[in-house]
Amino acid sequence: MKRSLLLAICLSVVSAFAGAYDIDEFTAKDKGTPDEYITAEFGGKLKVAPADEVESLQSGRLVVRQKFVDPFSDGDATYQLFQGAAGDLSSMTALSADGVDYSKLVSAKLYKRKGMKVSDDVEKVYFDGKSVFAPGLSSAIVFIDGVAVALKASDNAAASEEEESTETAAASSYEDDEDCDDDEDCDEDLSKYRTNAPIDDSADDRDYAASSAASDIGDRFGIADEVRFWTAVGLSALAAASIVLGVTQHMTANQAQDAYDELNSIYSVIVKDCNGNKACEDKVLQSGQLSMKDLDTGEPILWTVKDLKSRINTNKKTHDSYALARNLWFGLAGASIAGAVVLFVW
Repeated sequence: MKRSLLLAICLSVVSAFAGAYDIDEFTAKDKGTPDEYITAEFGGKLKVAPADEVESLQSGRLVVRQKFVDPFSDGDATYQLFQGAAGDLSSMTALSADGVDYSKLVSAKLYKRKGMKVSDDVEKVYFDGKSVFAPGLSSAIVFIDGVAVALKASDNAAASEEEESTETAAASSYEDDEDCDDDEDCDEDLSKYRTNAPIDDSADDRDYAASSAASDIGDRFGIADEVRFWTAVGLSALAAASIVLGVTQHMTANQAQDAYDELNSIYSVIVKDCNGNKACEDKVLQSGQLSMKDLDTGEPILWTVKDLKSRINTNKKTHDSYALARNLWFGLAGASIAGAVVLFVW
């Protein structure tokens, strides 16, 4: 039972985290905005596109997902999908993620890099049924089922960029050769510019170490979202376990309190005739006896009032001990829940 409760809590926490990076519904009532990437065809307006039709777009068609935020309201952002004719997409990089269902990308918020706030997703994202586009981005991050997934340039886009880079390098080399034909000093022997000064090899090592450290820092900050997520899950599990233990301690404390109250009422009846006289109560405590039944066997037993008082004190200490443990476990549960909430909202 306890394991099932803990598992349910953890699953609900994971669902809540995953939901923060997903778009549940496309409910925005605002009008879509055409631009150089997508053109309007329906009376100068973009047509609302159903989410389940994005994956089967015809060639030449494009869908843009737009984010709308009301500056005068504290409510969450709303989203909508709009369809139109594809414009000039040459300035954007086609992005894709291997092994990820394309339909999930349609409802996944897009981020420039890891570690960004949930609300800092890209406002305009374009879909052609095969790839994802975002102005100015050659890579991006989405969260699929709560796990960060990198979107990278698709094979076609990467090949195109490599070809363009090769052509640029070749053109540059040709221009250098062409300039050399007109320059008499171009073929001049450059050996006279060499230096005999000793080269500090450690400089390269320092540069490499600095570059490695910078890369390591980037990696550490890049997984900030995952670290926060799993830390929050751990805190949630700790809170659930603390609550279970706190309830157990509370029940034991109540049992000790009941035993204390019962024996204390018997003691009150015994010393009732003393009318608050301290000397009388001490005498009864030292020499008084009473007959009781054994709770296990039911047989009569003879107790002294001193034994009774000792048992009362023991029950009191037991109650106080379990009550303190109960308060500590509940306090730990509260702190863990607060920490988990902060990490999820962050």
